[in-house]
Amino acid sequence: MSGPSEITPRLTVLPNGVRIVSEAMPGLASAAVGVWVDAGARHEAEAENGIAHFLEHMAFKGTARRTALQIAEQIEDVGGHINAWTSREMTAYYARVLAADVPLAVDLLADIVLHSSFDPREIEVERGVILQEIGQSLDTPDDVIFDWLQEVSYPDQPLGRSILGAAERVRGYGRGDFEGFVARHYCSSRIILAAAGAVDHDALVAQAAEAFGGLVPAQAPAMAPARFAAGERRVVKRLEQAHFALALEAPGYRDPEVHTAHVFATALGGGMSSRLFQKLREERGLCYTIFAQGAAYADTGTLTIYAGTGGAEIGQLVHLTVDELRRAAEDMSEAEVARARAQMKAGLLMGLESPSARAERLARLLSIWGRVPAVAEQVAQIEAVTAGAVRDHAGAMAAQGRAALALYGPVARAPGLGTLSARLAA
Repeated sequence: MSGPSEITPRLTVLPNGVRIVSEAMPGLASAAVGVWVDAGARHEAEAENGIAHFLEHMAFKGTARRTALQIAEQIEDVGGHINAWTSREMTAYYARVLAADVPLAVDLLADIVLHSSFDPREIEVERGVILQEIGQSLDTPDDVIFDWLQEVSYPDQPLGRSILGAAERVRGYGRGDFEGFVARHYCSSRIILAAAGAVDHDALVAQAAEAFGGLVPAQAPAMAPARFAAGERRVVKRLEQAHFALALEAPGYRDPEVHTAHVFATALGGGMSSRLFQKLREERGLCYTIFAQGAAYADTGTLTIYAGTGGAEIGQLVHLTVDELRRAAEDMSEAEVARARAQMKAGLLMGLESPSARAERLARLLSIWGRVPAVAEQVAQIEAVTAGAVRDHAGAMAAQGRAALALYGPVARAPGLGTLSARLAA
C-alpha cells in the first residue's frame, strides 16, 4: 500500500499514564484533536444510568475559566468546531481546527473535560434538553427498538441499559453526581489525547503535559462482565411499519474471530448486494430497509439484524431472515466473502483520508490493544478471512439457538423467540 495509510503514529505516555498519540498527515492545513476517555454508559451503576451522557453535555456548559458562550465563541472565532459523543464503553470530546489553533483546541478540550463547573442553573437547562432527546428517541421506532434489543440481550446489567438513561433518573442528577462520576472514572490511565493531520507530536506532548500532567494516577473501577441472554420485547402499536430487530451473541473485539464475524455480517446484510437485501427486498419486495451489522465490546459482541416491513408481511420476513442466516452456513460463496472483504478494506482505507476518522482510529485501537496496529496488519487480518471460516462462523451462530428479539408496531403476526430459536438451530 502507498499513501496516507503508511504514516507511522507516534505514542508518548506521561508519567501519570495519560497517553498521547498522533499521526502527521503531510499536505493538510487542519488537524483533528480529541480527548477519548475509557468511560461510558457501561461504567454506570444502575442508580446513575444516563449520567455519562449527561456529563458529556455538561462539559460544554462552562468551566472555572470559560462560560458556555466563551467555549463556543473561542472555537468558532478561529473557524473550528467542537463536539462530543458517548458510547457504552467510551466518551469522546473532539475538535477540528487549523494547524495554528491546535494549542487552543487542546486547552479547550482539557478545560471542559477536567474543569467543568457543573453550575446548577446550567444543569437544569441541559436536563430539559436531554429529556427532550429521550422523548425524541422514544418517538422514533427505529431508534428505540435498538435500546429494547440491547435490554433483552443484556438484561439487568450496565451493558443493557440505554445510553441516554431513563427520564426518571435524569430528572434527579445534581452537581455531586457528576463530580463523583468524574472522580471515579476520569482517571489519567483512561485518558487518551489523539490527533491527526497538521500536528507536531512533540508540541502536542508538551501541551498535554501542561494540561493533563497534574492528574494523580488512580485505579478506576472495573466493568461488570457481560452476560448475553435470550429475551424478547414485543410492543404492539398502530404504526405504519412493523419494526423487527434480532441479535445473536458474537465475538468481542479482542477475540481472534472478530474479523470473521464482521465479514460475515457484511456479507449477510452490509450493502445492496448482500443476501438479506437481495433476497428480502429485491426479490420478495418485503421491506424497504434491511441490514445486518456487527458490534464488538470488550468481552462480548452482537450480530444485529434489523428490518422494517408491513404488519401483514412481518411473519414471512422474520422467517425468511432466519432462514438466510442459517443457510449461510451451507452456501456462503467465495464471491460473497470476497465482496465483503473488499467493502471492509475500502471502508478502512477511505476513512484514513479524514483526519477526524484517523484520530478516532488511533484512540480506539490504543484503548483496545495498548498500541496502534499498522494499517497493513488490519488489512491482512481482513484478507485472511476465508469463505470456509465464514460458513463455519455462520453455522456456530445458528447453532447457538439463542437470540434476543425486539418487535414494535403491528407485530401481532410475528413469530415469537421460541419459534425463531428453534428455526435457527434446526
